[in-house]
Amino acid sequence: MRLELARALAGAFLAGPWTRAGLVVSGAVVLRRRADWLPALGRQVLEVYPSAPLDRPRELAAVIAGRLPDRAGRPLSRPVAPTRMLRNPWHLPVLHDLADVGRLLRLDDAELEWFADGRHLARGTSAERLLHYRVSTRPAPSGAVRVLEAPKPRLKAVQRLLLARVLHGIPPHDAAHGFRPRRSVATYAAPHAGRAVVVRMDLEGFFASVSVSRVYGILRTAGYPEPVAHCLAGLTTTVLPRSAWARVPLPADPALLGAHWRLGRRLAAPHLPQGAPTSPVLANLAAYRLDVRLTALAASWGGTYTRYADDLALSGGRTWGRGTSRLLDAVEQVARSEGFRVNDRKTAVLPRAGRQVLAGLVVNERPHVSRAEVDLLRAVLHNCVRHGPSSQNSAGVPDFRGHLVGRVAWVAQHDPARGERLRAVLDEIDWSR
Repeated sequence: MRLELARALAGAFLAGPWTRAGLVVSGAVVLRRRADWLPALGRQVLEVYPSAPLDRPRELAAVIAGRLPDRAGRPLSRPVAPTRMLRNPWHLPVLHDLADVGRLLRLDDAELEWFADGRHLARGTSAERLLHYRVSTRPAPSGAVRVLEAPKPRLKAVQRLLLARVLHGIPPHDAAHGFRPRRSVATYAAPHAGRAVVVRMDLEGFFASVSVSRVYGILRTAGYPEPVAHCLAGLTTTVLPRSAWARVPLPADPALLGAHWRLGRRLAAPHLPQGAPTSPVLANLAAYRLDVRLTALAASWGGTYTRYADDLALSGGRTWGRGTSRLLDAVEQVARSEGFRVNDRKTAVLPRAGRQVLAGLVVNERPHVSRAEVDLLRAVLHNCVRHGPSSQNSAGVPDFRGHLVGRVAWVAQHDPARGERLRAVLDEIDWSR
């Protein structure tokens, strides 16, 4: 009853004049009487909010609920005030309310509610027609099982529109290099080239670790009112149905069972789906505080930090050869406090005496593809020319031609001269054989 009254008072307060007398009059409309405690409540609300929080009706209701007397009673009237976008730090599309969201995304009220799934009904259903995502699994190189959640075409189109119109306008931290224009694996690795020690770390369950509350916080920081932020957060997050998790296979390596169990818990709660077009950008934004803190941590050690999706890289001088374990512990503590978890199995400390590899690039001198990888690819291409491409596709890759074109492009991106030589051999292959 207390929260019900607080919500009704919040709506009335926001709908009327934002003065002490105005709040008392608005409150009397809700109670159908002028209660003796209303002036004190009005004064307390004005102390917390000198101006009307038109973008935060739920927050206002929570503040009011904590200040209501036990004898407050129940509401007899429920005025509703329209929400407003009061600030817009990144000049995003102005969305005052759900009607504005519907116009932006070309959805009516019922469609907004259906796609946002605010009650998380997807968790308990197995009917394919009632689900907004198609779930599949894929083995990761580590032996873990990846759970992919791909939105169906209609929701995917909505997410792409939201990405283009809203999310691309929110800047991530400069240390983030994944999923950004004019950034790449090369820009992620380049700051660590020629360093005495390179530290490589990995975040476990990166997308699934980003909860709906984190997404909501991003949108509130962007200035969107509470109802708008809740709706947009719902459109970009999901819960994995219990029936879908039951079909996810266990990893073959028993050492990965702990991480698999943690993944299941993350997927059971509203999270960023790996497979939605909006998830990479939102994951970058959710990791903003992580990037801020790890940039400062690396700098305090005289080093450098960058991140590419879930891959973390730190590097420093010769002094990093001593006491690196303290740095690793500090990174893990920062990650955990920011809602992420470091995958200890993928942590590596790489001195310059050995091969320093970040995201597939060797960075001992400059970022480049390893000579061994280039030589192996050259040998495969030559054998394709001599014996036909079918003789080299022992793994049964469906689009073997596209596979080889991609591998050659990967080398050419980081070493144009070698890439041109490999392309020349690729052009000699007779694909009819």
